Amino acid sequence: MMKQNKKGTVRSRIKRGDEVVFIAGKEFNRYEKGADGKAARVPYRGKVIAVDPRAGKVKIEGAMMVSKHQKPVPQMNIEGGIKKLEAWVDSSNVSLIDPETGKPTRVKFEDRDGKKVRVAKSGAVIPEPAKFVKTEKAAEEAAAEEPAAEAEEEKEEKE
Repeated sequence: MMKQNKKGTVRSRIKRGDEVVFIAGKEFNRYEKGADGKAARVPYRGKVIAVDPRAGKVKIEGAMMVSKHQKPVPQMNIEGGIKKLEAWVDSSNVSLIDPETGKPTRVKFEDRDGKKVRVAKSGAVIPEPAKFVKTEKAAEEAAAEEPAAEAEEEKEEKE
């Protein structure tokens, strides 16, 4: 039996830039050495870099790394080699982190002060993620642009 594609608008409770933790799968079973020298299971935590609500998939920064063999294309200045990329993960394998407790939580939607907000089990409002940029260089550029935009707004207000 073939899986049918969903029609219309499909929404996801997880948004790009959210902090999530694995609750199942390969990254849930990561083992890391602790201070005492013993290995302990530490589920991976990371930021969401992409969301595909129709397929029910997400990409998490630094998780589920796969190797992609890239052929060089000199005409387009693309270098060849083996690249490390994040793979898509089913959204049921990750859970949002509760802002109060720091533990995985389920999400519901409520109307508060006339706005539709995401609410954790503890009752805390999950804040909307800020603009998310993948690389540090892009983050620095975005930070540099924001003060410049604020300065322009101040100039306009003075005039």
